[in-house]
Parts: sequence; structure tokens; C-alpha cells
Amino acid sequence: MLQSLWIAATGMEAQKLAVDTIANNLANVNTVGFKRSRANFQDLMYLTLKAPGTAATAETQVPTGVEIGHGVRPVAVQRIFSQGDYKKTDNPLDLAIEGDGFFQVLLPNGELAYTRSGALKIDREGRIVTSDGDPIQPEISIPEDATAISVGSDGTVSVIQPGTTEASQIGQIQLVKFINPAGLRSLGRNLFMPTDASGEPILGIPGEEGFGTIAQGYVEMSNVSVVEEMVNMIVALRAYEVNAKAIQTADEMMQMTNNIKR
Repeated sequence: MLQSLWIAATGMEAQKLAVDTIANNLANVNTVGFKRSRANFQDLMYLTLKAPGTAATAETQVPTGVEIGHGVRPVAVQRIFSQGDYKKTDNPLDLAIEGDGFFQVLLPNGELAYTRSGALKIDREGRIVTSDGDPIQPEISIPEDATAISVGSDGTVSVIQPGTTEASQIGQIQLVKFINPAGLRSLGRNLFMPTDASGEPILGIPGEEGFGTIAQGYVEMSNVSVVEEMVNMIVALRAYEVNAKAIQTADEMMQMTNNIKR
């Protein structure tokens, strides 16, 4: 009877993780470039009381055995990199990636990080940076007298300056993609770092060799579906509740056993 208590406890722990994951998804429903996560589980080892295929007689075998599971455990919290919806902003420094790819960001420690968030800004030096002031790579600086900024679908950055009617190219936005983006390590602040699981970054030009294109004046919103997350939360809550009920039932059965002699 004690075993059922531990089995149900693993179920409650698993559903707690599921609710934590769902809560983080909902908290970031309006975070630009956010990608939702999903908790994955697998069953634990089994106690085999009778193995399938055991001989029942000299000529017959047991078609199914007797196996008792030991519960469930979390094995992964998987990041889902599906495309989010686009929001039109008309801000020339708001850039959305239509398709695969990440922007490159130079961190203060000199390392490169990667992001899907294209809500970019200009710092006091004219560099195109993230909301935290980290410059995108390759570094692009906007002249202080620029009157208009244009970013092509291929990442070409051009400006119009006083006294001219034609735009002059000042830089090229490059994208990076990974064989397994779900293997990236989340740093927070919409940033990711590569790991052995994600593979090495593959550098490319927007619109070429499977890379997405750039949409100026748009941001990619979170790919979180509030309705789907609410349904998942209800399912996780009911699963947590029924596991708690299993613990209560096991406790009542043990109480009945203890009271047999009374």
C-alpha cells in the first residue's frame, strides 16, 4: 500500500512542473519573440511480478504479464519554435523574422547570444541595439543626420541623408540558425546560447539557403495560445487533483487495515 503513496506523489510533482511551465508561458504571452515551452514526461521503471511470455503449461504461454509501474518523471521542458503572430508597428527599427533564423547579439562579456526579438533601438553612438543596449552583430551604426531608415527583406540596411534623394547602404543584417533550436539554452531577456545539443550556429543572409526574411515595421509576438494554455492548465490541475485523491484513498485503505483488529 505504501508504494501507491509514492507513485501518486510522483504524479503530483510532475503536474506541478507542468503548471509552472504553463504559468511561464502565460506570463510571457505579450513578450516579443517569446517561444512557448512544453513539459514532457515518461513513466518510471516497472516491478515485474510475472513476465509476458512465461510458460503457463508445457504448451501455452502467458499472453500478458504482471507489471507495476513506479510513477512518472519529467524528462524535458521543450521549447517550441513555431512562428508567432506579427504585429504591425510602423517603427523602422522593429524587425520580424519571417521563417527560420535568429539575430546575433554581442553580450558585455564578449560572447554572442541569439534572439528572435526584433524590437530594436538606437544607442547614443548610433548603433542598432536590443532593449538592454547590446549591439546586434555585425554592428550597424545609423548616421546621426539620417532622415529615414530602410531595411530590406534580405537584411540590407539603408538610410537617406539630407541633400540626397537616394538611399545609401550602411550595413547588412545576418541571421543564424541551428539544426536543433530546441537544444538552445535560455538565458532570459529573450536570449539563447548554443549548446552541444543545438549544434553549431549556421550563419547566413536573410532569404537565402533556408533562412527567413526580414519584415520591417513588424514585431513577432509570442507564439503562446492563451486558450490552449488554459486547457492545459485545467488538465494539469485535474491530474494533480486525482493524484492527491489517490494518496487519500491509499491512506484510507491503510487506516482500514490498521483497524481490522478493533
